[in-house]
Amino acid sequence: MHRKSASNPFLEEVVAATPGGEALRTCLQCGTCGGSCPSGADMDHTPRLLFAMVNGGLREQVLRSNTPWYCVSCYYCTVRCPKEIPITEIMYTLKRRAVREGVFDDSTAPDFSKTFIRWVEDYGRSFELGLMGVHMIRHNPFGAFKIMDMGVGMVTKGRMAFAPTRIKGMDGLKRILAKAKELEAQA
Repeated sequence: MHRKSASNPFLEEVVAATPGGEALRTCLQCGTCGGSCPSGADMDHTPRLLFAMVNGGLREQVLRSNTPWYCVSCYYCTVRCPKEIPITEIMYTLKRRAVREGVFDDSTAPDFSKTFIRWVEDYGRSFELGLMGVHMIRHNPFGAFKIMDMGVGMVTKGRMAFAPTRIKGMDGLKRILAKAKELEAQA
């Protein structure tokens, strides 16, 4: 068993708020997580560096980082971690903390995340055209013209849907999401 760090309350909060979070104490700083991450190039800090910052008690820098917001929840880092650290779950914990404390950077990533979640709640899956459309109109309306040709090409080639489709079993998904929100509120 690992001992608690009385001098680092931030680490203790993250560990306590994350299912399996105790494993964060065992991080080897090997970099497998960052090397596995498809969004790593867009992150302020790799997951490895972010965890070193958590261990160092750099609360505000961690919560202002865009790293948790750029996590796409693919779990590739978690699967490859030699210490089985629940990296994706830690990212969720850090997002919740940043929102709760109002300490996240004023980037567009939190809004993008909320828009994505709204599509999933309404249809059971992401709707890429709607997600990017809403995001671009809110944050970069003129930039939408720059990517419009690409979007039209993807739709005409069947790579992206023109309209959202609802999954079967939405009632079951809504119950799962309601329970998840309930558990999140308790965290």
